Amino acid sequence: MGYILIKHEVNDFNKWKTVYDEHKNVRDAAGLHEVYLLQNKYNHNEVILLFEAKNDNRALDFIESDDLKEAMKRAGVVGTPEIRLLEGASVNA
Repeated sequence: MGYILIKHEVNDFNKWKTVYDEHKNVRDAAGLHEVYLLQNKYNHNEVILLFEAKNDNRALDFIESDDLKEAMKRAGVVGTPEIRLLEGASVNA
């Protein structure tokens, strides 16, 4: 299982959250499970999301999709979001 980390700034968190919630079925269909939805403590319009991804190919299709780009535009995402595909790492003690 992999992870997707998304960081972006939005014009208005409440407006963004409404569009984000409406887009849940698309995330579900892509096999994404929200682990964290975080806001910067000092700038609540900076949003960080961490998702578990059941399938790397479907996750990649999701983050490259025109549908996601349109949803981000409607939600008021500012600039280019940082999107990272991550995998778990072994930590030796």
